[in-house]
Amino acid sequence: RPPTSCDTWSKFLNLSEFLIPHLLDGSPATQSPEDDDRKVRRREKNRVAAQRSRKKQTQKADKLHEEYECLEQENTVLRREIGKLTEELKHLSEALKEHEKVCPLLLCPLNFVPLPRPDPVAGCLPR
Repeated sequence: RPPTSCDTWSKFLNLSEFLIPHLLDGSPATQSPEDDDRKVRRREKNRVAAQRSRKKQTQKADKLHEEYECLEQENTVLRREIGKLTEELKHLSEALKEHEKVCPLLLCPLNFVPLPRPDPVAGCLPR
């Protein structure tokens, strides 16, 4: 005879009697004291490992934050130095421009006449 919905339902109920205790705590309904002890030890070991992992993760995050703070401070110092050097460059460029207007070396026409220069290679050769 083909299975009816009542037969299927009764099989489901019989199966659920077996499965429900496993689903509630993940183990059979009848556990020995050794199984309970093993389960407690495993949970405690897992709890300790999880605490250790969270602590390590927190320490890593703290270290990264400290490194970030140091780099931010260094960045601020370097930006100030760039500002100071930029101001110094501006000041020196202005001073050079003013000096070029009155420099006797730059104003003398003889300074623009090319002079013969000795050959650097010839000076090194033996005579």
